[in-house]
Amino acid sequence: MTTTSIRPENGDSTADPEPPGSSRLVLAVASGATFLAVLDTTVVNVAFPSLRSDFSTEPLAHLTWVITAYAVVFASLLAVAGRVADILGRRRLFLVSTTLFTCASLFSGISPSLPLLVASRTLQGIAAAGMIPAALGLVLAHTVPARRAAAIGVWGAVSSMAAAVGPSLGGLLVDAWGWRSVFLINLPLGILFVTLAVRGISADAPSGRRMPDPVGVVSLALGMSGLVFGVTQGSTWGWGSGRVIGLLAGGAVLTVLALVLSRRHASPAIELDLWQNRSFAGTNLTSLLFGASLYAYLLSTLLYLNAVWGYSELKSGLAVTPGAFSAALGAMIVGRVAPARQWLAVLTGSVVFGVSCVLMYETMGSHRHYLELWLPIGIPAGIGIGAALTGLSTAAARSLPPERFASGTGLLMTARQAGGALGIAALAAILQHSGVIGDKGYLQAFLACGLCALAAAVSAVLIRHRATD
Repeated sequence: MTTTSIRPENGDSTADPEPPGSSRLVLAVASGATFLAVLDTTVVNVAFPSLRSDFSTEPLAHLTWVITAYAVVFASLLAVAGRVADILGRRRLFLVSTTLFTCASLFSGISPSLPLLVASRTLQGIAAAGMIPAALGLVLAHTVPARRAAAIGVWGAVSSMAAAVGPSLGGLLVDAWGWRSVFLINLPLGILFVTLAVRGISADAPSGRRMPDPVGVVSLALGMSGLVFGVTQGSTWGWGSGRVIGLLAGGAVLTVLALVLSRRHASPAIELDLWQNRSFAGTNLTSLLFGASLYAYLLSTLLYLNAVWGYSELKSGLAVTPGAFSAALGAMIVGRVAPARQWLAVLTGSVVFGVSCVLMYETMGSHRHYLELWLPIGIPAGIGIGAALTGLSTAAARSLPPERFASGTGLLMTARQAGGALGIAALAAILQHSGVIGDKGYLQAFLACGLCALAAAVSAVLIRHRATD
């Protein structure tokens, strides 16, 4: 195994970028598809009350699978999908995944029963896992090295906005047309992106490497699914229940098996040599910590506004929307930062976000002070989110050669999603201990988010070491 590194500012003869016009088309299509994939991780949350009304005979635990099925499959397949994109070709996987995502969105929107809806959401998660690494891989491969940081800034801005704008957009759609609209809105956009990709994006040559070890791939997918699902359901089923212990233990054993197989196989499921690059390993650790903070923050703020301030689901979603736009602003700003300084962007963004969360813990309460407190804190928090996420993507891309962009992106997103599952589980444990009535539990959650984001800032220093060797 060898350590790989890339310095975009020194030129890169291994890539064959498209002309500027084509580069802009690739960026637009890839960013749009990524928006849909990330949006569907959060947009359904606000539709949950409407789902409960339509499927009133179904147990609450079964309804949560509409959210969990997507998240679990999405997280467990990202790393594998990145490998497949690099081996088969990013454009090919992008077209297949986006087409499947569009069809699964249609099936979700017209599902007459909960089992069919959960099955459709599972297909959506599989497709989304292929869309994101293939999309960013296309952007990086079709963009000249000198412009990659700016391109990732745009892509990161769209991705950051999708995660944050999901609740408000979902609230508007559900309020106007019902829960089915949050899925059906994907249809015209999915068809548009597939059409543009077919007509305007040239096929990239496959890397020629062998497909990954099938036993390792299955072990990794099942292992990650067990771990993420066990963590997600821990607060619902009880951390001492046999089902949760079985999922966590089985997931851990299968994940370790995948790691062991990857050390021995000529074409491993997990490319462990990527982590020998200190910068890339640092981005993964930071992504794990920041993901835990981010996903807990996105959910806890909505719950707080609804349960403590008495906002409706729609009003809660609109209240956090300014943070979504400021996240896009932070991403665009970082896109203009020199690639060698991306570690500083991650550190600064994490600190700004972490301090904002701590300020929420110190100043928020049961009294409504939206303009005086929420907005002045929420906007900087959004800027920090956009800056950190974009800096992480840029730093990870800079540490890898072009033929491994998609693989690296898949691993980076896997780390963020795994961190997100841990963050949601920690939030559930805090609220279970302190109660969902009153502001105590939510304020403690804000503090936990802040401390985790500051830990991500500390780990961001690891990114610098390799970048300056």
